[in-house]
Order: sequence, then structure tokens, then C-alpha cells
Amino acid sequence: MKVSDLIGSRREIYSIPDGVSVLEAAQYLREKGVRSAGVLDAGGHLVGVVSQSDISDKIAAENKCPAWVKVSEIMSRNLLSVTPAMTFDESLQLMEQNGVFHLLIIDAAGAYRGMLSVSDLLRVMASDEKARADLLESYLFSAR
Repeated sequence: MKVSDLIGSRREIYSIPDGVSVLEAAQYLREKGVRSAGVLDAGGHLVGVVSQSDISDKIAAENKCPAWVKVSEIMSRNLLSVTPAMTFDESLQLMEQNGVFHLLIIDAAGAYRGMLSVSDLLRVMASDEKARADLLESYLFSAR
């Protein structure tokens, strides 16, 4: 299974401009029901990622005003990415090796195509395990 298979049905790519305030970013994340979003510069290029933990650790924990701080000041810049052609196993290994919960998806042209989350990978693993259990159950109970 490839990354493109995992994200094939997605309709929306969550991103925000790098000039918005942290308050606006937090409101966007809450409105969309996501934990992180790509941060794009004025040219539409991916320059970072902002997450709920960035907001919590760099704003709330330091008692800063989220309306006065720009998302570009707190976003994560060390970006790990995958391509749509990469496999499930490669993506999982990259997450494990780097201790992250999201990977950015960058297509062959260098365009941002969203994020692959650990939840996406867990959903596939759970589905595979259920399919395996169903197969074993049908084998066991059909043999009687």
C-alpha cells in the first residue's frame, strides 16, 4: 500500500498562511478538527508546520499572547516528508525513527499535498488485523 492509497479520498488539505497570528491558527485547527496544519508562505510554498503542541508549549506555557505572536515565530521548520509513491512501511519506519506523529506529503512537483498521520497508519493496521481475524474465523467455523 502506498501513501497515495492512504490519502486518496481526502478532499481538503489543511494549511494556513505564515503571517497569521497564533490565535487565528488555533481557531483554524479547532474549526477543522485537526491537530496540525501546514504553513505556507505568500508564494504557496510549504515553510513549516504548526501544531496544537507548538501552541501549547511555545505560547500557553510561556504565558505569551496568541493574538500578538505570528505563527511563523513558533512553527516547526524541521520538516519530514513523504511522497505519494512511498509505501506504508516506509512511512511507518520514518515516523518511528524520528518520533513524530505526522509526515508531510510532497508530490513530484514539490507541492504540498497534506499530511499523513499516525492515525492514518493505525487505521490501516486495524483494518488489516480485522480482515485477518475474519478470515481465521470463517476458516474455523466453516470447518465444522
